[in-house]
Amino acid sequence: MTPSGLEALIEALRCLPGIGPKSAQRLAYHLLQRDRTGAQRLGDALLHALAAIRHCQRCNTFSETALCERCASPKRDASLLCVVETPVDMNMMEQTLAYQGLYYVLMGRISPLDGLGPRELGLEHLVARALDGVVEEVILATNFTNEGEATAHYLTAMLRPKGIKVTRIARGVPVGGELEYVDAGTLAQALRERKTSSS
Repeated sequence: MTPSGLEALIEALRCLPGIGPKSAQRLAYHLLQRDRTGAQRLGDALLHALAAIRHCQRCNTFSETALCERCASPKRDASLLCVVETPVDMNMMEQTLAYQGLYYVLMGRISPLDGLGPRELGLEHLVARALDGVVEEVILATNFTNEGEATAHYLTAMLRPKGIKVTRIARGVPVGGELEYVDAGTLAQALRERKTSSS
């Protein structure tokens, strides 16, 4: 019979994405058998994160302070507001080194099947942020999934009538990609979004 503490640990580990019953069991046994110090560090880090991390008041990402580092920086272009689904997406945008504006993190996307609608995403906060008198352009950088596209469409319909310039990041053939390996949908989109070649 499995001890109740072990059952509780296995069940808790199952809340992680991609972790099923067998993986959760394997992780639990590993932590208890081979890495009790790591298990203690993991537990302490989780407790600290839950106590210290909250949402930035301006962009909604995770932060230990009222304003995250990016929102507090005077070097960022406050006239540009890039809307992303998750903090991971924001980090990917930052890695491009091509964007110096500010962000708004939705913490999800419109997905009726998952019970996530505009109200659950708190889109009224985004609208208030976009209408602060400083933002001139909202760049929609939601994912190119059905839910991401639906979210971008909804935000466009919500913001454009309020006089806000709304743009959408382009999609197409990846840098270094070879046409024979690109799917037909991506190639068709790249063709539709073509622009004049620079010399």
